[in-house]
Amino acid sequence: MHIATCVWQEKAAAMGAAAGGRAGECRVSLVALLAAAGRALNCAVSFVVFSFLDVLDMVLCLVYKVVDYAVEAEWKPCYCSAAAREGDGTGGGAKGAVSFVSPRAAAAAAAAGPKVVRLSSSSANKMQLEDVSDTLYVRASLLSDATRKPGPIAPALTVSPAIAELIRGKIDRAPRPPRQAPCWSDCDCKMCHSWSTGSRASHLYVHVQAPPPSPPAEQEAVVFIHGFISSSVFWTETVFPAFSPAARGRYRMFAVDLLGFGRSPKPADSLYTLREHLEMIERSVLHRYRLKSFHVVAHSLGSVLALALAVKYPDAVRSLTLLAPPYFPVPEEEAGAATQYVMRRVAPRRVWPPIAFGASMACWYEHVSRTICLTICRHHRVWNRLFRILTRNRMRTFLIEAFMCHTHNAAWHTLHNIMCLSASKMGAYLDVVAGQLSCKVALFHGRDDELLPVECTLAVGARVPRARVTVYDNKDHITIVVGQEKLFAAELESIWRSAAQD
Repeated sequence: MHIATCVWQEKAAAMGAAAGGRAGECRVSLVALLAAAGRALNCAVSFVVFSFLDVLDMVLCLVYKVVDYAVEAEWKPCYCSAAAREGDGTGGGAKGAVSFVSPRAAAAAAAAGPKVVRLSSSSANKMQLEDVSDTLYVRASLLSDATRKPGPIAPALTVSPAIAELIRGKIDRAPRPPRQAPCWSDCDCKMCHSWSTGSRASHLYVHVQAPPPSPPAEQEAVVFIHGFISSSVFWTETVFPAFSPAARGRYRMFAVDLLGFGRSPKPADSLYTLREHLEMIERSVLHRYRLKSFHVVAHSLGSVLALALAVKYPDAVRSLTLLAPPYFPVPEEEAGAATQYVMRRVAPRRVWPPIAFGASMACWYEHVSRTICLTICRHHRVWNRLFRILTRNRMRTFLIEAFMCHTHNAAWHTLHNIMCLSASKMGAYLDVVAGQLSCKVALFHGRDDELLPVECTLAVGARVPRARVTVYDNKDHITIVVGQEKLFAAELESIWRSAAQD
């Protein structure tokens, strides 16, 4: 009887385990089914929303042309009429049209040469566009993108002469003081427009936190570079107060507002290329404060500028700390359209998650994004007061200043000419850092980052084997710093001390 009871209990246990296993499998299947349904719903809603935005952007283009002319008595050019047709680069388009030779076709003639724009009316008339991303003037509608036939990239793209004149006018313009009066759709408050007075138009705004006077040999410099639609307050209101007294007594810290952001100049006739951003950092920090060696800390888009700075000054950079670097290794089959590939990764045209929705509107729609800037950035003081009343949270309200003090022209061109064009630069920069620089390299990323996935940092780490990679759980693109300021400040101090010991 005892034996029979044991056998029955074993069978019951086995049946219970089997039932539990089936229940677990059912739960897993249900979760997978719900996830698939969520993705399908996201795709369906996104298709409707972004198809509407395609139409809305065309309507807003006409609206802004009329309003710009009515308010400022001039037609403001835009990139809407860019893609006239795909061609073979022979100049068979309309008179005055321009052929943009793709990187793949250009590679046959020169391995790493710049993109060349050839005016169809004269093969001798060329413009060098190595600093200008083709995502400015080639942004397919969602419907045409969804129905695009797979195959090799066309060797050339013919665009309208208006776009050529727009770009050529900004590249070939004679040096002159930046336009002082802001556009009617941009903020003209004292903070946003203080650069227009005196000699400030030629230098970036730089927040300097310096130790008490001491022998120069005992001081080290650190340059902080913020990310997209941000400013120096991303650093000065977070990690700067969190540094230890020893660090504040040893390091001179320079936090810049990039060209077009925060309190820095916002020239209306700039293309906000990597070259322009880099030259302004050199002029405003390296040359002005005579820095012979320095550490670099950069977040997001600022990581591209930090790498360019390290490559240009290999003997001066003592350590390189990158947070959420935007590195997307381009597959071989996408090599002919690398900038387009990066744009689709950064801005996937999805309504969820919200940060991807915001990035998609900022990247794909020139006039929708201008409307957002008109609504938010031009009235940032109102939003700032509103957030102060509703939240009474200093941490959140300083981010209003960080994210809203820029012009549409600066944000639009910086996003395309730095972030999207990084596809053609990041790999080469990382190879130089890995093979020719000896400085410390540290990488940080939040595992929950929904804008730039953690795979970006892991790819950088694979390309620079000596880099120390740290991934924070339960942290995203912003909370990688905000909310753990003391921890991150301690990490930076450790990196700088380690670099000094080498």
